[in-house]
Amino acid sequence: MSVRPVVLGMMALVLAGCMGNTITPNYSSSNHNLQVGGKQPVDPAPQIENAGSFCLEVQEKWHEDGATPDDQALWAKDTLRKVVPCK
Repeated sequence: MSVRPVVLGMMALVLAGCMGNTITPNYSSSNHNLQVGGKQPVDPAPQIENAGSFCLEVQEKWHEDGATPDDQALWAKDTLRKVVPCK
C-alpha cells in the first residue's frame, strides 16, 4: 500500500471539514458615529446649543463611507456646527 493515497485521503477529509464551517462576521462597535450594514440612518433634526455669549446650531448627517469585506455598507456620521444668534 502506498502512502500517497492515504495522505491525499486525509487532506480531502480535512478540506471537506473546513468547507462546512463558514465564519459569519459579527460587527459591533461602541462608537455611536459608525454603523455597519442596513439602510442609511435617519439624520436627526438640528439642535441649538447655548455656548454663553453665542449659540451653535449642531446638525448631524450620515453618509456611506465604504464597505466591509462582505459588502455591507459602512455608515459614518458628520457633525456640522455653525454660529447662530441666540433666541
